[in-house]
Amino acid sequence: MQVKTNLPTNKEPCVLALGNFDGVHLGHRRLLEHGLRQAERLGVGLSVLIFEPHPLKVLYPERGIELLSTTQERLRYFEEIGVDTVFLIPFTREMANTSPEEFVEKILIPLGVVRVVVGFNYSFGAHGRGNPELIQSLGKQHGFGVSVLQAQMIGGRVISSSSIRKALLQGDIPLASSLLGRSPSLSGSVIHGEERGRLLGYPTANILLQEDILIPKRGVYAVWSNIDGRRVEGMMNIGMKPTFHDMYGTSIEVHFFEFTGDLYGRELTVHIGERLRDERKFNDVNELLQQLKMDTIKAETLLKAQLR
Repeated sequence: MQVKTNLPTNKEPCVLALGNFDGVHLGHRRLLEHGLRQAERLGVGLSVLIFEPHPLKVLYPERGIELLSTTQERLRYFEEIGVDTVFLIPFTREMANTSPEEFVEKILIPLGVVRVVVGFNYSFGAHGRGNPELIQSLGKQHGFGVSVLQAQMIGGRVISSSSIRKALLQGDIPLASSLLGRSPSLSGSVIHGEERGRLLGYPTANILLQEDILIPKRGVYAVWSNIDGRRVEGMMNIGMKPTFHDMYGTSIEVHFFEFTGDLYGRELTVHIGERLRDERKFNDVNELLQQLKMDTIKAETLLKAQLR
């Protein structure tokens, strides 16, 4: 898969999927799969156009945004699905002020689009004035087709990034997993922490997430990671260490059951299997250790059951 950070000067015919694709959830995958079928029918490749940073960060810098995936994760999912080219275009104030008509004429047409694929709620151009109906009209004017996919459902529920965010903030991992079409995950670099876990016999990898990534509800989770080509299971604590601190920022710590090695500085993706319990303050270290033993048994049981 090619990743291009500039718009090409030569037209190469393609089917182009448009959207933010945050999380690349099950609805996004259905849209991209539709794009792949159209591309195969037309004998061209499937391309995706996304902006970096997320437009909301430029349009409303005072607001916090909570993303489901990093740009690198989105690129990895696109490649897995079969996308040929991703145009990763800088989103600037100038881009934000581009009218829908200019967006089509100055960006889409030079890309050589023969068909565009969008979701039912796609918006584009200055002030979000562009919508699927307008891009269909502009497509007729400029000679490219447009596919608009309606809301995608699973179990009677609309699949959306906002629904997944809500589920994760409530700690509802089964719901988030069903909407994503896979287990939720967190990716970040392993940094040095207080190293208290090592002293307690439960060494942890402290994960530093990229800015603007959503952190699920505080608590303990059964998780796994692919480390050096093998699945390594463990449990993750998201919380503020109330047993040891009155005030502490939210930290993400993962204890792996069967792993010895140095992970400092490495990028790690942690897949979340299930939420085990709320975070709580313990009376002493012995009470905490007893709970950690029970958490370990529960996590191992749940993760093995999910493999069956």
